[in-house]
Amino acid sequence: KNIAVQTNVAEVHSEILDEINIVPNPYYGYSTYEGTALENYVKIVNLPVCNENGQNKEVTISIYTVNGILVRKLTKGNNDTYVEWDMKNSANIPIASGIYIIHVNAPGIGEKTLKFFAAMRPTDLNAF
Repeated sequence: KNIAVQTNVAEVHSEILDEINIVPNPYYGYSTYEGTALENYVKIVNLPVCNENGQNKEVTISIYTVNGILVRKLTKGNNDTYVEWDMKNSANIPIASGIYIIHVNAPGIGEKTLKFFAAMRPTDLNAF
């Protein structure tokens, strides 16, 4: 009787949102997700997966500068619990060093705002 599945429990939703994070944060020119010196990757982790009802399918991640300019919008519509960001804007240009605001919108669960700092490494043109 007391072990039945419960749905729409607000406490569980807030716990799920508390676990969402970006790693590494701060980003100091390197992460273990990168395969070569020309790549820059971070991951937004602990994202909710879609359930059997088809709800919560698409998590939207919006990345902004501190003055509110949209840098990039990412979406996740699969059962992965993370999204990789190549640290480029929507025009495929690498971001500048600085502070960024990340807004995660999980329909049916809630929203979470993260702060992210990136210190980008200069491109080594001698490697080409």
